[in-house]
Amino acid sequence: MAERNRRTVRDLRRGNRARVLQRLYFDGPLSRQELGPVTGLSSGSISNVVAELSAEGLLEEAGVVDSDGGRPRTLLRVAPDGGLLVGIDIGETRVRVELFDLSLTELARTERLLAQHGYDVERIVAHVRTGVADVLRDAGADPRRLLGIGIGVPGIIERDGPEGPDGTRGAVVHGQTIGWRAVPFEQLLREAVDVPPEVPLFIDNGAKTLGQAEMWFGGGRGAGAAAIALIGSGVGACVDHGDILDEDRTSLALEWGHTTVQLRGRRCRCGSIGCLEAYAGAEALRERWREAGGPLPEDADDETALAALLAAAYPGRRGTPDPVALALLDETAECLGAALADLVNLFLPERILIGGWAGLLLGPRLLPEIRRYANEYALRHAAARTTIEMGRLGPDAVTVGAATLPLADFLTRGGSRPEPGGSGTPSRTAFEAVRERHRTPVN
Repeated sequence: MAERNRRTVRDLRRGNRARVLQRLYFDGPLSRQELGPVTGLSSGSISNVVAELSAEGLLEEAGVVDSDGGRPRTLLRVAPDGGLLVGIDIGETRVRVELFDLSLTELARTERLLAQHGYDVERIVAHVRTGVADVLRDAGADPRRLLGIGIGVPGIIERDGPEGPDGTRGAVVHGQTIGWRAVPFEQLLREAVDVPPEVPLFIDNGAKTLGQAEMWFGGGRGAGAAAIALIGSGVGACVDHGDILDEDRTSLALEWGHTTVQLRGRRCRCGSIGCLEAYAGAEALRERWREAGGPLPEDADDETALAALLAAAYPGRRGTPDPVALALLDETAECLGAALADLVNLFLPERILIGGWAGLLLGPRLLPEIRRYANEYALRHAAARTTIEMGRLGPDAVTVGAATLPLADFLTRGGSRPEPGGSGTPSRTAFEAVRERHRTPVN
C-alpha cells in the first residue's frame, strides 16, 4: 500500500509539472500569478513546480511586467536549451533530418536524395543513421541531451510489432505504395542509429506529423476540427479534433490518397484503380503530362516535372498558356476538390489546410478552382462552415511535426527525461494522459 501511495504522489507531481510546462510552452511567457488560474494549481504548488523546473534548466525568466499597484511580475518561459529534438521526414524524394532546440528553432539539417535508389529499406536506415550523426556533429551537440527522435513515414503504422532482441516491441510500417510490407522500422533504426539507448524513437504517418505541426504552430491553431492534406509524390491526410491541450483531442491519419475519384480510372501505384493519388500526386502528374506530350526529359524527377507543367500552363505575361497543361491541371483541381468535399461531408472540419511540397506548388495556382469544386461536391451547410487554405509552415512542416512527437511526450511527462533501459516507444500517444492529470490536481 505504501508503495502504491508513493507511486500516486509521484504521478500527481509529474502531472503538476506537465500542466505548468504545457501552459508555458503554448501560451507563455506567463507569470506565476497567471499560471494559477490556467493550471488549476495553488500558488504554493506553482512555486514548488517552478522552482523544480528552473533548477533543472527547463524554465527561464523572460522579462518583467508591471502589476496594478503591486510589485512587478516576472515572466517565465520554457528554456530553449533545455533539451534537443530530432525530426526526420522520410519523404518521396528525400530524407530530411533536422536538429531542434526546445523552441523548435533549427540548429542543423541535412538531406539525402532518394531518386536513384527509391525506398530501399537498408539505404533509408543508413540515411537516417548518417543524418542523425551529421546534425549532431554540425551543431556540436551532445547526444545525451536528446529528448527523442521523431520520424514521419508514408503508410500505416502498427504500434506493437514483433519483439526485438531487447524484449521491446517497436513500430512496424506497412507502406504498400513504396513496397514496404511489415517493415520493423523502429527495430532497424534502434539497431543502427548511434544514440544513447534511452533516447526514444517516435514513428508516425507523415501526414499526421504535418497535421500536428499545423495544429500547434500553423494554420490549424485554434481550430476545433481541421483536416490537413499532404500532397507530394503521393497523397495523404489527417483529421484533428480538439484544441492542443484538450483532454479529448484526437488525431487520425487517413489513406485519403487511395479513396476513389474515378470509376474504372487510372491505375494507382497502390495497385487499385481510380485513386485520388493517381490523379493528384506529383508522380502521377508527371506521367500524365508525359502521356499528353509534355516536353520532359526521360529522367525528369517529380519536382522537375511539376515545375515544367506549371510553367507550361502559366508562362507569364509574354508566353502562351499550353491548353493541354491547363486542362490537366483543371482535372487535378476537380479531383482534389471532390476529395476534399468527402472530408467536409465525413468530418465537418472548420478548416482544411493544403500542404506537402507539391501542394505548396499547386495551391497558389489551383486554390480558387479547388474551392469551387469542393463547394460543388460537398453538402452546402457543411461546406459553408469550412474554409480551405494553404498550410503555413512550408516544406519543412513534416520534419517540424516529427520533432513534435518527442516534444509532446516530454511535455506530457512533465519534463522528466527518459531513463536508461526504458522502452524506446511510449505506451501512449501524445497527450493521451492529459485526462488523468485533469481529474486529480494536487494543490
